Amino acid sequence: MHSSHLLLEEPIRMASILTRSKPSVFPAMTKIVGTLGPRSRSVEVISGCLEAGLSVARFDFSWGDAEFHQETLENLKAAIKSTKKLCAVMLDTMGPEIQVVNKTGHPISFEEESLVVLTPDLEKEATSNLLPINFSGLAKAVKKGDTIFIGQYLFTGSETASVWLEVTQIDGEDVVCLIKNSATLPGSLYTLHVSQIRIQQPTLTEGDKKVISTWGVRNKIDFLSLSCTRQAEDVRYAREFLSKLGDLQQTQIFAKIETVEGLTHFDEILHEADGIILARGNLGIDLPPEKVFLFQKAAVYKCNMAGKPAVVTRVLDTMTGNLRPTRAEATDVANAVLDGSDAILLGAETLRGLYPVETVSMVGKICAEAEKVYNQDLYFKKALKYVGEPMTHLESIASSAVRAAIKVKASVIICFTSTGRAARLIAKYRPTMPVLSVVIPRLKANNLHWTFTGAFEARQSLIVRGLFPMLADPRHQAESTYATDESVLQVTLDHAKASGLIKPHDRVVVCQKVGDASVVKIIELED
Repeated sequence: MHSSHLLLEEPIRMASILTRSKPSVFPAMTKIVGTLGPRSRSVEVISGCLEAGLSVARFDFSWGDAEFHQETLENLKAAIKSTKKLCAVMLDTMGPEIQVVNKTGHPISFEEESLVVLTPDLEKEATSNLLPINFSGLAKAVKKGDTIFIGQYLFTGSETASVWLEVTQIDGEDVVCLIKNSATLPGSLYTLHVSQIRIQQPTLTEGDKKVISTWGVRNKIDFLSLSCTRQAEDVRYAREFLSKLGDLQQTQIFAKIETVEGLTHFDEILHEADGIILARGNLGIDLPPEKVFLFQKAAVYKCNMAGKPAVVTRVLDTMTGNLRPTRAEATDVANAVLDGSDAILLGAETLRGLYPVETVSMVGKICAEAEKVYNQDLYFKKALKYVGEPMTHLESIASSAVRAAIKVKASVIICFTSTGRAARLIAKYRPTMPVLSVVIPRLKANNLHWTFTGAFEARQSLIVRGLFPMLADPRHQAESTYATDESVLQVTLDHAKASGLIKPHDRVVVCQKVGDASVVKIIELED
């Protein structure tokens, strides 16, 4: 297929490049996941990020203790309250990650062509010639000639921030390596990655389980990011573990693909997971650099067709220390949007970067520009063809709603949903206008008390492209059945008017259930 077809049918006019972008109500349809850490944990900075378009906060448990992350989360709650912006919580597991432990915390310099020994003896101190690691099986896993990378968190293309080693000999449990590039590593924690070698550790480690069953349960996490998912069994195992934890049965599992093994089993993993995170940092080492783009395009396409969110990582590395991204990075973010990504995930850029708020804002601006030229028409046809016929009842309604909205140039699609599934299906067809998903709380009773469900479903749509949730007021529940409740629609329309999403004479497409039937209707707003 010719690549220019991915853009608008007619040539893009230069004039549209030269006109200033209008600020819009929604920063972008593509969502932004940001990692909260040392540089982004005050109420003030988190509020700035939320205002700039952050909709999912990621808590990375490969560093920092539960107490540290809890304080950050309390600040997030305060920021949500003050900005009135919804935000979901993602817990990212450490997984089978090998870490170099530098107890002194002093920077360590490595000289090209000299030797360094990797040892599982954690009593020893880290130096330029000796690095203690938290895994005793490395000597058994590697052989002479293997490639090892060591860097802070993940590895950038910038070689001053990571060191590239070649295994020269195995000495008992120690691994002797030749240093291939001079580099200085700052801080106390580095990650070690062996290219294309399976590390014999469980995907969900004992440490991960402890964090999930304590911190995760306490905070009712919306998403679990399963680091280094290598096969479908990893996701099934994690799902079983979550289902035993009461409050986390609804938590969605996002499989993080960062090795060739995960890539080999991609189809089965996608089938089991609720969404996919393409961890391009590690993948860029496991795969030759020239293959990464191809994996991204193929994986995002498969996620799109399955109607599951695709999240792309490692986009604006430069903004960790600079106010502006490189041209390549800006182009890369736009291309991720044109490929069909649902969300962009920021790691070091917000975690320890100097400009967390500016980075979120920059990603939002780039995404919004790319969305204007996204070829929805072509995508829609591809999605229909992929689903095939006969369609299920829900697919048919969802695709019809999107088609109608585009034909009548609706400003917004409003979808009433209790599980969030209908709204996600509408979003799967990538409408060009926002989808307001009005989540109707359902009453659930156990022997002790009544509870309303709905908050989970609302927050979990915060990672889906184009989907913007509103939680309806459960107090209506007693008055009438929701399905025919016009008052909720009125409240939603008033909210959309107040936020500037719709104006008089606009058209709105509404998708709702009336009794047993699903209805798609078009409303034209009065003055």
